[in-house]
Amino acid sequence: MRAAVFHGPGDIRIEDRPKPEIEGPEHAVVRVTHTAICGSDLWFYRGESDREQGSRVGHEPMGIVEAVGEDVVSVEPGDRVFAPFLQSCGACEFCRKGLHTSCVNGGSWSGADGGAQGEYVRATHADGTLVRVPDRYADDEAVLRSILPLTDVMGTGHHAAVSAGVGAGDDCIVVGDGAVGLCAVAAARRLGAERIVAMGHHEDRLSMATAFGATDTVAARDEAAVERAQKLTNGGATHVVEAVGAASAMEAAVEVCRPGGTVGYVGVPHGMDGLDLYPLFGDNITLRGGVAPVRAYADELLADVLQGTLDPAPVFTETVSLDGVPEGYRMMDEREAVKVLVEV
Repeated sequence: MRAAVFHGPGDIRIEDRPKPEIEGPEHAVVRVTHTAICGSDLWFYRGESDREQGSRVGHEPMGIVEAVGEDVVSVEPGDRVFAPFLQSCGACEFCRKGLHTSCVNGGSWSGADGGAQGEYVRATHADGTLVRVPDRYADDEAVLRSILPLTDVMGTGHHAAVSAGVGAGDDCIVVGDGAVGLCAVAAARRLGAERIVAMGHHEDRLSMATAFGATDTVAARDEAAVERAQKLTNGGATHVVEAVGAASAMEAAVEVCRPGGTVGYVGVPHGMDGLDLYPLFGDNITLRGGVAPVRAYADELLADVLQGTLDPAPVFTETVSLDGVPEGYRMMDEREAVKVLVEV
């Protein structure tokens, strides 16, 4: 099979690798038809996080089931499926609590299981991981494009809004205008927020945030941005989303959070060593979130996509083939694309 392989910072290549096969009764092999490049992939691409050279990459698979192990009951060959960015068994203590990312039997999509930016992946716990798309939508490209973000960014944005406690009639501030931030705006709207302020640095992305449901946008920087967001929300919001992961974004999120409020954070932490916790302590601000258990949200979000009330597809601003994955990384690294869809 052909797959995207990491060879060092700035060096992604499409190479031949062994195709994953059924090796256990709970396994399924999926032929990937759609996947994506994630903002978190840029950490290793830029050399800002460690990754083994020669490893396969990608964690947002959608495709057709090719084969299943003898114990698999939820899917069968020929089914259209998608899967979260981490595998999970669906049965352990943490999966039963909806915390699939802490599954004691789970794992990533890299290594021998294929890497989702490739032609095939293996789900080692198919029943706990794969989400079946109803047959009537299995070949509807427009619908599939809207479903694909549920593998990661839409579920992550939703987790941020849920963690922040967003509900009907609330004010919400979203810090970050990347794909996750945009999806957090959509999630806040879905949860009934009345005012949604999107904070970012890119006018084109903030225009997208408005289309996703933001009532106001803030493009200023540093203290001017904080002051503007506070003014728009009469002193700050009780529900704030941090969707970047940088220390500056977390600091801004805490500054625009009202005393007694909650910051829902899902940005992969980066450069947080010197983060000052006193502002949270002093204002009784709650910090909730972390790596998003998107499998816990997949079914309800899928239902909304299929009934047409949720459409995160606009986060994909560029589309490439598998051969175009290295160029897709370059486009995202240089901010020429918000998120890149890969048609395998």
